[in-house]
Amino acid sequence: MTTLSSNISSPAAAYIHIPFCRRRCFYCDFPISVLGNQQRGETSGTVESYVDALCAEIVATPKLNEHPLSTVFFGGGTPSLLSVPQLETILAQLDRRFGIAPTAEISMEMDPGTFDLEHLQGYLAAGINRISLGVQALDDVTLESCGRYHRVADVYQAVDWLHQVAMPNWSLDLISGLPHQTLTDWETGLSKAVALQPHHLSIYDLTVEPQTVFAKRYQPGDAPLPTDDQTATMYRLAQQWLTAQGYDHYEVSNYAQPGHQCQHNLTYWRNQPYYGFGLGAASYTQHQRVSRPRTLTTYGEWVKAFQAAGGVHSEPPTPTLEQLLDRLMLGLRLKEGINGDELRSHCSPKTWSMLQQTLKPHIEQGFVIVEGDTWDDLRCLRLSDPEGFLFSNVVLSDCFRALEEQ
Repeated sequence: MTTLSSNISSPAAAYIHIPFCRRRCFYCDFPISVLGNQQRGETSGTVESYVDALCAEIVATPKLNEHPLSTVFFGGGTPSLLSVPQLETILAQLDRRFGIAPTAEISMEMDPGTFDLEHLQGYLAAGINRISLGVQALDDVTLESCGRYHRVADVYQAVDWLHQVAMPNWSLDLISGLPHQTLTDWETGLSKAVALQPHHLSIYDLTVEPQTVFAKRYQPGDAPLPTDDQTATMYRLAQQWLTAQGYDHYEVSNYAQPGHQCQHNLTYWRNQPYYGFGLGAASYTQHQRVSRPRTLTTYGEWVKAFQAAGGVHSEPPTPTLEQLLDRLMLGLRLKEGINGDELRSHCSPKTWSMLQQTLKPHIEQGFVIVEGDTWDDLRCLRLSDPEGFLFSNVVLSDCFRALEEQ
């Protein structure tokens, strides 16, 4: 059993936020900047200025890692709107400042319809060795209803290019619970997705976030959105379908073929430290969680202030109670769960007893699994699959309420 410790002081991962998109999808509340359908990194002065600010933040950040970075993740937004030279500039700056291990997993989110074969070959030559393809749905009507830029033909073209370059590790994203989506639609989409032979799949249930287009149109649980029971059935269906196809359900929303788990995201779920760079990005170093501003103007001002302060963050360390809540919220997302000794190290005797009492009804329901003869020799605490994962919010809400009352 892997020890899931939050006491590791040396970051081994870096997240880079690239906030640019063709358009804003109707469900999206991420910190992004819309470029329109024609602009990309090669032609946009806004993107070039942002890359300069991003690199300035990297240079100003103190080096805390003892070893070269083992994972780098370009998220967004749409990182595949970067030009190849812009990507190379960012990676070179990261390598000079922190070092990047020769075997590092270097991931990049890419949207179909935003790159061509030449771009893909350039990204690979620059060092990208893992692609996360933002597909979301495999029928044009659903893509249109979500405000997506691409269409199904773009997906098949992108996947063909991935196969042409023999991409060693690539993932595909799907969203369940979309407007007008039926169980038959969902099953058909899963079948089409598996036929594309991705090494990894991320399956997300739609969340209607405030201030999004969907929030103005729909109320959660009301038609044309599927009901809660229907989305729960979609979750179970995905678990049954994908595990039968040989995918390991290693995290609440993620499935991987053997050897293809996303190592960068495991850093988050194991509550290990990581650097974060760019607009809206979060970092976790020296027990401090720091989030950057969410607009281009405020982020640029923040970088200048950060440089002037000598790369020092003013945020206090994360409180002990919050660290325990983080361990539960993140660690229970994983199939492997939380190491018993590590969890106990975060708890006073009173908290340990309270946790047992709070989880007792969920253990009896089969949502929570305790590995070990007794709590005193607990080896691992984890959620069952799929029911524990499906009701994880209920389990965690009870834990949070009890801890906060204490």
